[in-house]
Amino acid sequence: MLISHTLDRGTLRVEFLQDLDITNRAAAALQVEALVAAHRPDEVLLELPPGEPGPATLSAVARAQRMCRSMNVAFTVTGTAVPVPEPSGEAGLRLESGARRRR
Repeated sequence: MLISHTLDRGTLRVEFLQDLDITNRAAAALQVEALVAAHRPDEVLLELPPGEPGPATLSAVARAQRMCRSMNVAFTVTGTAVPVPEPSGEAGLRLESGARRRR
């Protein structure tokens, strides 16, 4: 299984269960597209697995985002660690979790 999903009050929550690779990227993207087409949610919340996402995972996220944008469905990605510069100006990075909402 590549993804799991729930639908609650117009929000389709899709979780990638693992970081994707080139062999399963298209299958995961097609599963997300099929869920969105079938349920026609108001919003899609895509949760990534822990750690830094690889190129294939990012490709599937971009594909899902484009599809949601074309259907006028709000799209949010969450669950990944993002490198952020230290606010004090010190050298190095800290990891911060966050989400971005895109239409």
